[in-house]
Parts: sequence; C-alpha cells; structure tokens
Amino acid sequence: MDSSLSTNQKTYIQIAQNFLMQLSGQFPITEDTQPIKLRKASDFADILNIHVNHLNRSVKLYTGKTTTQNINERFIQEARALLKRNDWSITTIATVLGFREVNHFSTFFKKHVGHTPTDFRKLKIKK
Repeated sequence: MDSSLSTNQKTYIQIAQNFLMQLSGQFPITEDTQPIKLRKASDFADILNIHVNHLNRSVKLYTGKTTTQNINERFIQEARALLKRNDWSITTIATVLGFREVNHFSTFFKKHVGHTPTDFRKLKIKK
C-alpha cells in the first residue's frame, strides 16, 4: 500500500477489500443446494469482526457505493447469470440467493432490472 496513506485510510482499504473478497467468494453459485450465507451488511460485518457502521464507512470510501449497493449489484449480476445459464426454477434461484420468499426476490429483481425474473428469462431465450 501507498506509504503516504494514513493508518485510518489503510484500515478502510483493508476492510473494504476484505468485504469485496467475501462478497465475490460466494459466487458463482453452482449448486442449487447451497444457499448464500452472507446477504446483509451486518452479516459481512459479523464475519469481519467489525461494527457495521465501520464496514459501511470503509466500503463507501473505497468504492464510492454503499455496502448495500455493492451487495445488491453483485446479487443482481448473479441472478441474471443464473436465469440465463440454467433451468432452475425462480423459487430455487430465490432460495440460493438467500430470499425466504420468491415474491421478495421477484420484487427485488424487478426494481433493479426492470423486468420480473420470469420476463427476463423469456426475453433472454428470444435473443
């Protein structure tokens, strides 16, 4: 790391990098029997043994996005990939991504992508 950085800056960078490594380490999902364990900022804070506010501050400074934005973007990326590359049911995809209710997954997906998972899959099949 750059020697001109303060100790606090180095700590923020290290925390953010550890978070991103934990987040990306959950993907790609290859088994429909292994649901994601780390889903919320507090889950990541717990595994990194830090307070969630410290995690949020570190991630925001390092990436320019909130912890939740980083998580949501990665989950959407994986949801899109799962919908494209296999024939798992929407319920199975919702479950492996850690959603307890398929409706919550569908709402989340539509909010971020603009289509329901079913419509997204149909659109990708046509292309």
